[in-house]
Amino acid sequence: MKKASLNFIAVLALSLGLLAFTFIREGGIQGKVNPAEGASQVLAVVGTDTLRAAVSNGSFVFSKVKPGTYTIWVKANAPYKDTSVENVAVTDSATTDVGEIKLLQ
Repeated sequence: MKKASLNFIAVLALSLGLLAFTFIREGGIQGKVNPAEGASQVLAVVGTDTLRAAVSNGSFVFSKVKPGTYTIWVKANAPYKDTSVENVAVTDSATTDVGEIKLLQ
């Protein structure tokens, strides 16, 4: 009887632990680069984590982003200069639009 109770408690604890992970929601980041041909890659950095997104027709999208405050780095093609946008907040289940990022020469 005691062994059955321990097994039930172990299964219940495991189930609750797995259920807790289903409540972690992810967000996203989107924006545009101007001029469209000025960059080919955008990075989103938080702590030691770095996410990468390709630029397509000047637009970029990061999906499945954990909540936090990110710095967006636009890696520019010559003759444009790299640029960044700081303090981009991502919240649960929301996509943050950073708008248009203008590249300078």
